[in-house]
Amino acid sequence: MFIQSVSSQAKRLASRFARHDGGNIAITFAVALVPLLGFVGAAVDYSRANAARSAMQAALDSAALMVSKDLSANPTMSATDVTNKATAYFNSLYTNTSAGQITVTASYTTNTKDGSTVTVNGAGAVATDFMKMVGFPQLGISSGSTTTWGSTRMRVAMALDVTGSMGLGSGKLEAMQLAAKNLIDTLSANSRMTEDLYISIIPFAQMVNVGASNKNATWLKWDEYGSCSYSYYDTKAECQAANKTWNASSNKNAWNGCVTDRDQPYDTTNEAPSGTARYPAYQYNACPSAILGMTTAYGANNVKTLKDKIDALSANGGTNQPIGMAWAWRTLQIGNDPFPAPAKDSNYKYTDAIILLSDGENTKNRWDGDGQHSSPAVDARQKLLCDNIKAELVDGKRKTAIYTIQVNTDGGPDFAVLKYCADSGNFFATTTASGIATAFTAIGNSLNKLRVAR
Repeated sequence: MFIQSVSSQAKRLASRFARHDGGNIAITFAVALVPLLGFVGAAVDYSRANAARSAMQAALDSAALMVSKDLSANPTMSATDVTNKATAYFNSLYTNTSAGQITVTASYTTNTKDGSTVTVNGAGAVATDFMKMVGFPQLGISSGSTTTWGSTRMRVAMALDVTGSMGLGSGKLEAMQLAAKNLIDTLSANSRMTEDLYISIIPFAQMVNVGASNKNATWLKWDEYGSCSYSYYDTKAECQAANKTWNASSNKNAWNGCVTDRDQPYDTTNEAPSGTARYPAYQYNACPSAILGMTTAYGANNVKTLKDKIDALSANGGTNQPIGMAWAWRTLQIGNDPFPAPAKDSNYKYTDAIILLSDGENTKNRWDGDGQHSSPAVDARQKLLCDNIKAELVDGKRKTAIYTIQVNTDGGPDFAVLKYCADSGNFFATTTASGIATAFTAIGNSLNKLRVAR
């Protein structure tokens, strides 16, 4: 009986133990705690590794930029020197100590059609605190940074209206000068060498000034140089049409450097100046300051030269936008006088651009207009000129981008000819002098995008 009682009691206890679930939560938690701690530990280790990698990436980016500047100044630097410089720059910038020693390597490619490239890579490892317990004593980290420069070089011709209406206490001339200088700063900030960016400045009114020092240049002709017996008439054609006497002059020493429009059709083409395609010298009393041909915007001294030219502008005379645009186009031409642009390197891509700013409608050129009222005939010459600029192709693509700015402080309509000449999205109209800065900023942003995309 006793044995049976003990046996029965044991069976009852076993049955109760099997049915009892009061301790399951503790057991489940104990079982789950190990992987939970593992996940938390892994997250901590990965967080440390990610922080180290982020710090490494930032240091690599800065090191690549600094090496690119060194290579711009010394493109023949050896591969060993490139890596040594990259390592030195990286070590001075990398402050995260989790990864210990980072191995840095660098490579340099120069003078391809996509520009010059330097790539800086880094690799290292972060010791783990938790994951080492499951067989991962460290986490490897690596990254790289590539800097490319000179992929697209740029030539920018700025035709700036300096007619009388830009002055007269309007504040327009001063606003234009400041905005143009800011544009030079914006574009030159991305220059790494002399050839990266060239800028020309073409002040225009009814005529332009090519510099009196060029009086003996073969690209000038002198049949328009002189004065009318009746001073009201500016040109030989006007003088003779009014039955007045044109008095030719042979005294080149008195010439102030002004030229008028070329004989048609050369006023709308980029024909090299010879024969009747030469530039007619003229003694224009409101002659603006002289043209500055393509000048590199690399280096503080060159930037100062460009800005000094803009600071020296003054306002006088009537409006002839076509002559300003024609000369802007001329300064973009390579190897042909006057103001030949530097030769282009076939290893690089190029963006050519014309920026024309004006605050008044066309009123007078060599043949048409009275100097006071809008002249459709002058507009027609400008449209033909713009058509010819847009027709110039390189590798099947437009060679020259055109931007135009209308400073319309009088509240009149948009200048149809400026809208016609500008590429799509490149016409900017402002009704205030302060709006000139906004227009130039937008153009600077657009040019920088072209510089990367082309």
